[in-house]
Amino acid sequence: MENKSNAEVLGYMKLPYNRIVHEINDESGHYFYGKVLELDGCQSTGDTITELYQNLNEAMEGYLEVKLLNGMPIPKPISTDNFSGKFVVRLPKSLHQRLTIEASEEGVSLNQLALYKLAR
Repeated sequence: MENKSNAEVLGYMKLPYNRIVHEINDESGHYFYGKVLELDGCQSTGDTITELYQNLNEAMEGYLEVKLLNGMPIPKPISTDNFSGKFVVRLPKSLHQRLTIEASEEGVSLNQLALYKLAR
């Protein structure tokens, strides 16, 4: 049973789960925080990106082992194939006007400005 479980964990580890990484500079110092988007509560930190990924992989292995041991479902990775890259946002006319003016002042399209602001 243990070998089967290890093989299952390795199989899940190879799937393209989305890892979200943030560089943190706060009162406790400089470090990296990461989580696996689809695996609720699967997170870790590290002093370097390399350390973060090692720690996050260890956390993921533990997460998967517990789920498998208890017969709990494991979420599948979210594929980018499920997204078109488009969505519609309704906003007040005054905000639309302000953003259009800001985009014009920056010499970019409204779409480029919105993408920049959303990506920050």
